[in-house]
Amino acid sequence: MNQIDIDDPRTTEEAWLRAAYDVLTENGVEAVKIKALAERLGLTRSGFYWYFKDRDALLEAMIAHWEERNTGNLVARCEAFAESIGEAVFNLFDLWLDDDLFDSRLDLAIRNWARNDPALQTRLDRADRRRKEAMTGVFLRFGYDATEAEVRALTMIYTQIGYISMQVREPPEERFARMPNYVEVFTGHAPTEAEIERFRARHAPA
Repeated sequence: MNQIDIDDPRTTEEAWLRAAYDVLTENGVEAVKIKALAERLGLTRSGFYWYFKDRDALLEAMIAHWEERNTGNLVARCEAFAESIGEAVFNLFDLWLDDDLFDSRLDLAIRNWARNDPALQTRLDRADRRRKEAMTGVFLRFGYDATEAEVRALTMIYTQIGYISMQVREPPEERFARMPNYVEVFTGHAPTEAEIERFRARHAPA
């Protein structure tokens, strides 16, 4: 195996994962090939094997990253402290405004990939169950009965999946402005001005 330049930022594991992410989200999993990634990075294929046993190991790393980032962060936001259902749903809405918390492009790529990969579809189904349970739990925590809690959670899930699958593009400020109305639709209660202002403060430009 050829030596690689450890000072070259292109040779890091993160660089290979980032290149694989770009290819996956742009062209689908079939395009994620070691040779193509090496060419994209301007490296030889031998550098890849310093970090990954093979292509399957790289794909597994991307799936694990998706599970931790998207599903893990969604569950965490559902479990975050909130004094009201409005505040709890705003906590969840942080995901839709912060790409560091939830990557919609990656979620869409994983869903497209899973259509032709039964093993990944099983993991996707498990992730969706975790998301549904966490979001249903938010409503249960604030006194909604089980049936209503599930329906309201599903309404939020299907709305967000619709945003992702339709690849909706709207200015962040426009989407932000609608979010208090979404809270009212999803919960049956209009958020208070204090709740809106706390949410706005989290997402105001630095």
